[in-house]
Amino acid sequence: MINQGSLFEPDESQSPAPPKVTQGSQPGEPLASRMRPRGLDEVVGQEHLLGPGRILRRSIEADHISSMIFWGPPGSGKTTLAEVIALHTHARFVRLSAVSAGVADLRKVMEEARRYRQAKKHTLLFIDEIHRFNKAQQDAVLPHVEQGLVTLIGATTENPSFEVNSALLSRARVFVLKALSEEQTLVILRRALADKERGLGELQIAISDEALQQIALYANGDARTALNVLELAVQSSRSAGEGPGTANVTLSTVEEVMQHRALQYDKSGDQHYDMISALHKSLRGSDPDAGLYWLGRMLEAGEDPLYIVRRLIRFASEDIGMADPQALVVCVAAQQALHFVGLPEGNLALAQAVVHLATAPKSNALYAAYSQVQEDVQKTRNDPVPLQLRNAPTKLMQELDYGKEYKYAHEYYKEMRIEDPERPPAQQLQAYLPDNLRQRRYYEPGYQGKEASIKQWLEKRREG
Repeated sequence: MINQGSLFEPDESQSPAPPKVTQGSQPGEPLASRMRPRGLDEVVGQEHLLGPGRILRRSIEADHISSMIFWGPPGSGKTTLAEVIALHTHARFVRLSAVSAGVADLRKVMEEARRYRQAKKHTLLFIDEIHRFNKAQQDAVLPHVEQGLVTLIGATTENPSFEVNSALLSRARVFVLKALSEEQTLVILRRALADKERGLGELQIAISDEALQQIALYANGDARTALNVLELAVQSSRSAGEGPGTANVTLSTVEEVMQHRALQYDKSGDQHYDMISALHKSLRGSDPDAGLYWLGRMLEAGEDPLYIVRRLIRFASEDIGMADPQALVVCVAAQQALHFVGLPEGNLALAQAVVHLATAPKSNALYAAYSQVQEDVQKTRNDPVPLQLRNAPTKLMQELDYGKEYKYAHEYYKEMRIEDPERPPAQQLQAYLPDNLRQRRYYEPGYQGKEASIKQWLEKRREG
């Protein structure tokens, strides 16, 4: 539905004044709504867009707003930015929600925008959750944006490349908002506790840093969720007999409100490293049950899933390697799935990767081989590339024997098979290492999985 508070008929006798945005809170208004920033300086996060000198900040401060789309996760500040623009602009500001608005609502907005344009007043149209508009509804907006009748500001949690018509998308600049960090969420929570006008500052609230940090962790970058949990926790504490103006918010109260146990975990401390170590060692020991448990402990406590998948990718090469080359493929697929579907759906992709790694044959041969290579590169003489392995694109280089006596493997193997069909094509044709390392053997495959057949093949090659 249309926000009727921002629609009004123009006075034919004079130019209409810009719409007013209510600064005070309404009775029963949620804390998250009351604490919305009143200006750019109150916005927490999004420094890449709103920092000094950034283009979006300059546009808002100069009241030179062009069509734009805010794309970001829930609670990252998309609607907040739209309301900050409403406070700064001299244009008429109209808000629609794509959840409930239809083509008739759009038509009414455009009709009024025409009347306002005759009165020399421009219209900014904010469409919340614009990805919920179907193609027909988006098409209904397009011509009016093209003609400059309205300036569009859209907000979406979905990738606009897929959810917004390409024609409409080409006429709007996309600004990507990031989820708030835990530190930024804590700033918002503490501001709400201290604010006597809009927040909870008039109350006598006792809350530990541990409880606040758990709220910030649970919110996962969503400021609205964090403030809702804080408000419910305070209300729950007050109703428990603490007195009308007093609240003692404990960690157990926060857990009860969240319906989620506050897991002991420190994403930058010992528990972070201890649990990833436990996961790694469980996989190395081929225990899928322990691997799944430690994965769950980290994910449910709020660990960054991309950190976990990076460690799994490392494990696939370090502890499995060529014993099961598919292990790396599975882990990279899990990383892509995580990007595509996010959490919590992506948890299963990580669980699948963990089980694959735990049950795969193990070998550290690849890790050991590359470690030896690193050591030789650092400690031995860096001899030049053997002449037969160099390209010779010029006559001078040919005269200097670049590429001389190089054996082209495909032709040589073909000739070998004709002359001696029983002779394996794995025979080493020539030296590929510098002279000082000619006898060096780095990769020594084990006896598990695919490495067993690689070992047999490599031994025959080295015999040749």
